[in-house]
Amino acid sequence: MKALILCGGSGTRLRPLTYTRSKQLLPVANKPIVEYVLDHIQSVGIRKIGVIIAPGTQAEIKGYFNAHPQVKKKQIKISYILQREPLGLAHAVKIARNFLKEEPFLMYLGDNLLKEKLRDSFEEFKRDNLDALVFLKRVDNAGAFGVAVLDRQGRIVRLVEKPKIPPSNLALVGVYLFSAKIHKVIRTLRPSARGEFEITDAIQKLIEQKAKVRGKILKDWWLDTGKKDDILSANSTILDEYTQNKIEGRLDKKSKISGRVFIAKGATILNSTIRGPVVVGLRVKVRNAFIGPYTSIGDDSHIENSSIEHSVILKKVKIDGVARLEDSLIGENTQVIDSGKNHKALRLLVGDSAIIEV
Repeated sequence: MKALILCGGSGTRLRPLTYTRSKQLLPVANKPIVEYVLDHIQSVGIRKIGVIIAPGTQAEIKGYFNAHPQVKKKQIKISYILQREPLGLAHAVKIARNFLKEEPFLMYLGDNLLKEKLRDSFEEFKRDNLDALVFLKRVDNAGAFGVAVLDRQGRIVRLVEKPKIPPSNLALVGVYLFSAKIHKVIRTLRPSARGEFEITDAIQKLIEQKAKVRGKILKDWWLDTGKKDDILSANSTILDEYTQNKIEGRLDKKSKISGRVFIAKGATILNSTIRGPVVVGLRVKVRNAFIGPYTSIGDDSHIENSSIEHSVILKKVKIDGVARLEDSLIGENTQVIDSGKNHKALRLLVGDSAIIEV
């Protein structure tokens, strides 16, 4: 079996950050989102992976995968497939046809995170000779997603893409297992009203052809990281689930740590309080500061005379004199500095290489 990771798309809901970087490489708990996807795929033993890339972000995506230790050691093999226009998920499968050939495959959106392990579903797909296994999650806002209707046996009987009146609360989460039958129905698709080739239409055609299509309702969390608040929610969830209580950097005697806090090598904490769950990256310097729960701080950042909580701070960020920063996403190589005029709580979404005086 092969895998297909979708790393295209322009990430418009995360601008200005996504003007300069791929949304799939945004960090959650100091680890790129797509790395969690890669870990999931490798957990079921898949080693041949196709990556759908877009023209504007292909260099960054290739740079990430080419530098990955397992790619360098040839433990996994990556093939890049360029999607010149964002014409939908089914279109991504269509242009990956030469890579996928006649093998079954796992398709995984590169900006999605699942807690649930894939092993049982993987075995179910193979054991029952399914043509499609679609991962689903009960949500409150089903109209924002593709929506599935199941019968009592768990078989999908109908799919609708972003309906105004959802027929159920079961959203498609962006993870699928397919047999090679999907290629034949994709060849017959026409663009939807959105101008895209919808994977929901392809799966619906499989259903109409009496193919074996089944839904898999997730019991644990699913995180779609398409917006700032989604990134913050994902960061909080991952920190809550996986943060190690480990101090590899240096703390002075005036600093206090409580809760689960990971401080990486080379980091220095001076006269500061950190209340976990928190992750502090390599060579970070924190002085006269408070770092509150659900915050991750990227490598080589400097935090001074500031209070930060429930935020994602990327690499090489300088924050100085900010009385309170919360619910924020701060891009790489950015400075947020107090000008002496504003002491209110700040909530920011800032792109890379910016200078913000507050």
